[in-house]
Amino acid sequence: MADWLHANGNKIVDESGNQVWLTGTNWFGFNATERVFHGLWSGNIETITRQMAVRGINIVRVPVSTQLLLEWRAGQTVMPNVNLAANPELAGMNNLQIFDHWLRLCEKYGLKVMLDVHSAEADNSGHIYPVWWKGTITPEKFYQGWEWVTARYKSNDTIVAMDIKNEPHGQAGTSPRAKWDSSTDQDNFKHACQTAGRRILAINPKVLIMCEGIETYPRPGKSWDSPPNNPDRSPNYYNNWWGGNLRGAKDHPVNLGANQDQLVYSPHDYGPLVFEQPWFAGEFDKTSLTNDVWRPNWLYLHEDRTAPLLIGEWGGRLGQDARQDKWLKALRDLIAERKLHHTFWCLNPNSGDTGGLLLDDWKTWDETKYNQILKPTLWQHNGKFVSLDHQVRLGGTASTTSINLTERYAGGGADDTVAPTVPGRPTVTDVTAGTAKLSWAASTDNVGVVSYDVLRATGTGPATVVGTVSGTTYQAGNLSAATTYTFTVRARDAAGNVSAASAGRTITTPAGGGGSGGCTATYALTNTWQGGFQGEVAVKNTGTATTNSWTVTWTSPSGTTISSVWNGTLTVAGAKLTVRNEPHNGQLAAGAVTSFGFTGTGPGTVPTTLSCTAS
Repeated sequence: MADWLHANGNKIVDESGNQVWLTGTNWFGFNATERVFHGLWSGNIETITRQMAVRGINIVRVPVSTQLLLEWRAGQTVMPNVNLAANPELAGMNNLQIFDHWLRLCEKYGLKVMLDVHSAEADNSGHIYPVWWKGTITPEKFYQGWEWVTARYKSNDTIVAMDIKNEPHGQAGTSPRAKWDSSTDQDNFKHACQTAGRRILAINPKVLIMCEGIETYPRPGKSWDSPPNNPDRSPNYYNNWWGGNLRGAKDHPVNLGANQDQLVYSPHDYGPLVFEQPWFAGEFDKTSLTNDVWRPNWLYLHEDRTAPLLIGEWGGRLGQDARQDKWLKALRDLIAERKLHHTFWCLNPNSGDTGGLLLDDWKTWDETKYNQILKPTLWQHNGKFVSLDHQVRLGGTASTTSINLTERYAGGGADDTVAPTVPGRPTVTDVTAGTAKLSWAASTDNVGVVSYDVLRATGTGPATVVGTVSGTTYQAGNLSAATTYTFTVRARDAAGNVSAASAGRTITTPAGGGGSGGCTATYALTNTWQGGFQGEVAVKNTGTATTNSWTVTWTSPSGTTISSVWNGTLTVAGAKLTVRNEPHNGQLAAGAVTSFGFTGTGPGTVPTTLSCTAS
């Protein structure tokens, strides 16, 4: 049996319909000026490849450049800088021959490969350029590069996926920048990924097409013509990591036509040691990251079963920063719980802002990073790693630490494919203008329920996931007064099977708030610089009852504006600023404290009027 893959809902399956899990890493170098894997100046190509397989990596994402593909198409190869003492088998090989030799090693050791156009030009910093064309590399040549490499390897099921372009990005108001809509504009990455995908699939209809996100996306009511901010400095766009913003796929999905089941969306996500995103400045955890960052940007595509997700890059340094470690372990756990496909960044120790799985000698593995972070996210069954190959085990045919796909699904080895039973219809109590408490009867499952998705529809609108919990209760927040909502619940097991949604429970919130108690807000500057500042507001429940929600208001001092807020939702009316809780931090027990943070422009003057209300 061939090893080609395709999508089925939010899962990736083989040609027999068996679910697979792509769990791998990145090895860069062919994208850079060296035009060959980095590390061959020290390590041996076969040893490194075999070690990846033995350690359970079943797919390798390989960055290349469009320039390299076009050079190869034209017969232009180079004799790369390779240490022949460490790699005597590569003597006399040019860089294309080395790549083909490596593909044969992947076949030998049961590895699969994903190609990634990392940049237009062969450049060690090429990924910094925001779009897929540059200089003599036109959009048409970008498509032609993909067509050439697809045609060359169309019969080789070692290469099972094509990641169309790494990290398209760019802020609003900059040029060039990547956008996402349904136009055919040159800078519309949705159109570029769709076009490249269709041209690839016309040659090989069995290869997976990976479409990454972008960086920024207009907020509701805004457009790509909107300036970055309103006059009051409130933002007009949602910002995320380069390649990590897939909000546009909800209203403008990629359409691959007859081969739609080859589509996989592929966001990137990193921690604070790579960049100090606003959501890292205050308190955060797996729940807040899921609700505030991952779900609205890309996880919704998995939860709605629109398409599979493969997190093409994640990772970083371990043991150097507590917030970095918290983020890294939170994403590790999400990947493992949801069985999200992924390729860890990266194998290379010379990745400056993340480090690698290998240490500087290109021989020794970072055992702590491997064992604590990567290994728990690798596909394993009964203590053995699982290859994506139907014949070859990871590490080679004779490996005793892995099994191949044929062995995985022979006899009683099939995956758990039984979905949990439907949860009970939610009961709703303690309804206020802004909150409500839900509870429901538990589901049952042949293996075990691990979580419940709570879905909410407003009026007659569509239902969307607003929370995921391990128990059978949920505190719904951020509701609007005098508004009708319908809540449903669905169960999820450890294999990723999801039940049908429960019967719905419809409520209408009252016109005014309820509950008892009060709160105080304390404003503090945490950092200042020329022309700007960072601050934090601590919110404390001063009442005797638990709050369901809170609101802080103040008048912005003259010459001062707030540009971003985390752990709270900001609205601006002239000089009046209002921050309301997020779903995860509105409920405060008596005496409990939470906080939200912000950055602003101006002198950073502390406001003289600051008020807090709770319900």
